[in-house]
Amino acid sequence: MVRRKTCAVVALAFTASLLTTPAASAEPRQCDTQRIQAAMKDLGSVGASGISVTVQSPLCGVRSGGTGFADLRTGRKVVGDEHSRIASNTKTWTATVVLQLVGEGRIGLDDTVDQYLPGLIRTEHYDGREITVRRLLQHTSGLPDYLDAPFWNDLDAHRWDHIDPLRTVEQTLTLPPPDRTPSGFAYSNTNYNLAGLIVAEVTGHDIGTEIEQRIIGPLGLHDTYWPGDRTTLPQPDLRGYAQEHGKPVDKTEWNVSAADASGALVTTGADATAFWTALWTGKLLAPAELAEMKHTVPEEEGGRYGLGVERYERTPGFVTWGHSGSMETSHNFRNAVTDDGQRAVTLLIGSDQFDSAKVDAVIDDLLRSLR
Repeated sequence: MVRRKTCAVVALAFTASLLTTPAASAEPRQCDTQRIQAAMKDLGSVGASGISVTVQSPLCGVRSGGTGFADLRTGRKVVGDEHSRIASNTKTWTATVVLQLVGEGRIGLDDTVDQYLPGLIRTEHYDGREITVRRLLQHTSGLPDYLDAPFWNDLDAHRWDHIDPLRTVEQTLTLPPPDRTPSGFAYSNTNYNLAGLIVAEVTGHDIGTEIEQRIIGPLGLHDTYWPGDRTTLPQPDLRGYAQEHGKPVDKTEWNVSAADASGALVTTGADATAFWTALWTGKLLAPAELAEMKHTVPEEEGGRYGLGVERYERTPGFVTWGHSGSMETSHNFRNAVTDDGQRAVTLLIGSDQFDSAKVDAVIDDLLRSLR
């Protein structure tokens, strides 16, 4: 499951660690480590229990570190190699698989859902003969979010349940149409679970297997995996904390099978950064498909959304890309990569409440200063 929400500030204690390169990497010349440390200090005051930070640029190479605590119970500090759920950032990985299949001629962006899943979407409000694959990836299908179904009013009640993605689609079809922007945009996790079902129909493999074979394996992302029904995270892990009655409650263990193509993936900051820089430098998609991914429509709150990607222009004239994510496990994800794919910042956040606006400002400022 994946939710988008505004995060408030929670007062917690923080520590900051120096961002370091992997042992095998040569020290880049002229890297502005002071600017990175200033960003780390700023992130230490956003109200999160702990944040794993990865930065990449031509002069700095790849550097990972952290601020705060990976585990409040033991006092283990974040050092930057922790595993975390990345929630809706999974959508970009799913969209990449779909667009690879488009490039292979096995899926058409303007094909309808009904061509691949005949009769599945056929109600008073929704018709799979009118919804295209493009509209699923763009969130302009008009389908509501399955998380709005009454079944999900008590998330904890289903914490350990295996839930098939087809069931989430069936839950969606009982709901009224969502409110949409003038562009037709309405963010819905259902869109991506449907896209995952189409991938399975075309390839004979579930979306997790296709992500493993098409992205994780070729890029050598050894710390990235599809969890299935596994409720725990690999070690070292970034624990996820929700604020309940003024206290942080550990929500890390969870069966996130329902999230599927919309948000199930687990990875580290370094692996997520490697994926995004590979994607944006043309290593995963041909130019035509990457151009389709970058074609955006207006979304909520003045932003723009492509095919599984969010376009940011927080500073006029400075364009970056990424995809935020938020999970019921209280893990949050923020990232941004420059349009040329040369500079990237990735944050894994272990809290459900923090100063989101400040986090976004720190990412933007750091990306503009990195060389």
